[in-house]
Amino acid sequence: MTDYSEPTVTLAGGPKMPLLGFGTWQISDAEATAATTAALEAGYRHIDTATGYQNEAGIGKALAAGGLSRDAVFVTTKMPPDHVGRERQTLEESLTKLGLDRVDLWLVHWPPNKEATPQAWEQFIAAQQEGLATSIGVSNYSLDQIDELISATGVAPAVNQIRWSPAIYDAEVASGLAERKVVLEGYSPFKASNLEDPTLVSIAEAHGVNAAQVIIAWHVRHNFVVIPKSTKPERIVSNAAGATVELTADEVAAIDGLSN
Repeated sequence: MTDYSEPTVTLAGGPKMPLLGFGTWQISDAEATAATTAALEAGYRHIDTATGYQNEAGIGKALAAGGLSRDAVFVTTKMPPDHVGRERQTLEESLTKLGLDRVDLWLVHWPPNKEATPQAWEQFIAAQQEGLATSIGVSNYSLDQIDELISATGVAPAVNQIRWSPAIYDAEVASGLAERKVVLEGYSPFKASNLEDPTLVSIAEAHGVNAAQVIIAWHVRHNFVVIPKSTKPERIVSNAAGATVELTADEVAAIDGLSN
């Protein structure tokens, strides 16, 4: 059986995060069990959800039925920005729905009121210290907002999950996160892309794959975490196979250039 637990990126403190994950945004709770089961059967070992997706319970059913050890699957969830002041309660509710005693990664989903909000980050640090979240991070934060969290608490987010694709690739953002030792995780890799772009299509044809698979391969080659989403089992399998496509340096550079 194919297993995409590798390749990984090492997070602050040592935990390893699979570069390929299964995204579940806009998958209903009713659909989430079957979709997550299909992803686990396809070899995904990283599942991304959020309180705001309202599908944690459905995902929890798939995790419970999947027969995999807790350490075999990396699970991320996120706190809505309007839950500041209810951080611990929010995480406990997520853990109950997911059927877990800890998540591998807990993110602030958006900057609350468009601000860094160090007081919320302090509660995330406390949850990590208690073992409720192995790693903690943010989503949709700017570099300046990340710096504000670091200066206020001394703790950098392990991850910043942002909208990301070849078409919106920003080398300054990528290098800025790397300098801060914050892992870049991209979401909506296909929605933010033109799958009919001639560069992507020609590279795909050269490898005997499709453009979506090339986009996944581009993320992996850059050490960006990527979380493609689908509810169709055949697409779930196909997307994952992109992680095994080995792009050349010239191909990666050509794809980087699509954002110009």
